[in-house]
Amino acid sequence: MRKFQITALAAAFFIVLPTVSIAQEDRSDTYRQLKLFSDVFERVRADYVEEVTDEQLIEFAIQGMLSTLDPHSSYLNADSFGDMRVQTKGEFGGLGIEVTMENGFVKVVSPIDDTPAHRAGVQPGDFITHLDGEPILGLTLNEAVDKMRGPVNTDLELTIRREGSEPFELTITRDIIRIRSVRSRVEDNVGYIRITTFNQQTTPGLKTAIEEIKTELGSDLKGYVIDLRNNPGGLLDQAIDVSDAFIHQGEIVSTRGRIVDDSQRFNAKDGDLAEGLPLVVLINGGSASASEIVAGALQDHRRAIIMGTRSFGKGSVQTIIPLGLNGAMRLTTARYFTPSGRSIQALGIDPDIVVEPATIETEESNGPRRREADLRGALDNPNGDNGLDEEEPAAEGEPEVHALSEAAEQDYQLARAIDLLRGLALYNQRVVN
Repeated sequence: MRKFQITALAAAFFIVLPTVSIAQEDRSDTYRQLKLFSDVFERVRADYVEEVTDEQLIEFAIQGMLSTLDPHSSYLNADSFGDMRVQTKGEFGGLGIEVTMENGFVKVVSPIDDTPAHRAGVQPGDFITHLDGEPILGLTLNEAVDKMRGPVNTDLELTIRREGSEPFELTITRDIIRIRSVRSRVEDNVGYIRITTFNQQTTPGLKTAIEEIKTELGSDLKGYVIDLRNNPGGLLDQAIDVSDAFIHQGEIVSTRGRIVDDSQRFNAKDGDLAEGLPLVVLINGGSASASEIVAGALQDHRRAIIMGTRSFGKGSVQTIIPLGLNGAMRLTTARYFTPSGRSIQALGIDPDIVVEPATIETEESNGPRRREADLRGALDNPNGDNGLDEEEPAAEGEPEVHALSEAAEQDYQLARAIDLLRGLALYNQRVVN
């Protein structure tokens, strides 16, 4: 028995010792890497051609560590952190562009409505290669953004590479960017709501817009178009609240990180601000992040018809972690999933009905169209209708079609969304009757 105990004890040592050895090796390897960092730090500080402060070197090192993880993780110094906090409140200085980094260049996710960049014609998918003639290649995203910031009323020349065209320059005058995140108007008997970004003003703005549309149209209201095109995203809680505004119950979105216990699910509360009226959501390649959360939730719950083109495909969640000296780091901590369990990371949301942007040509520009009744010798209609164009009143119970605003007439995707809502209203009316 004593011999057996000694043998068992020896076996235990054989099991435990390798584990301890592996842990020691891991720590030793970490120490070696930190020693390498220390050696490089000291050599740069001592021998670099120009003097660099310790603070700069540490900041550059942190920025390099985070920015190489993925396009959305980054270090925010005190100034950048302050700008970010102002931006989420809906007012900040700059050109008015939401950007990311791709292949060493700044890629435009979306220009923000009614900003200098939007008025200058910057488009989603544009690559900015130079700023005032200086190449962006080699800069971090934060460094490039810092160069785009500057005093109000000063000019910045952007060199832009756009698919299908030669590189060209745009001169944009910097301005204070005041974001009105929700705009609305009435088109015929349809409520049009444009959400440009998701900041702290979004949910209150949405509720106000819906109340104003209901007041104006009353019982004639046939549905809503929610326009998320070129919306680069924003605050997760605002995306959840906007989705919740139209969904009675069930999951809106879930987030899953590396630690299983940190996963979260966000569910809808009872209530629908649209009171069951049909919804059409417009998206395109500039619809990202929070926009995709809303579109994905409404699509999975079959609460809205998604129309337009495939969205940007940013399916990750960033957490802002404050650090010392008033700085912070933006760290990707989770992926988000739509209610059906879809991850749209790098895939985007596919619309239910694909409608490419196009220019609408009026009938006058194409000339009058010939019909059967215009042909010489055409047979008469046996019911006595001669087939000539006449103003026909809407059938009883059918919505009367009014002219759209000039903006809607020139926006092919919006015009098709309004047509779809008209059709749904007509169909529902006939089903009830």
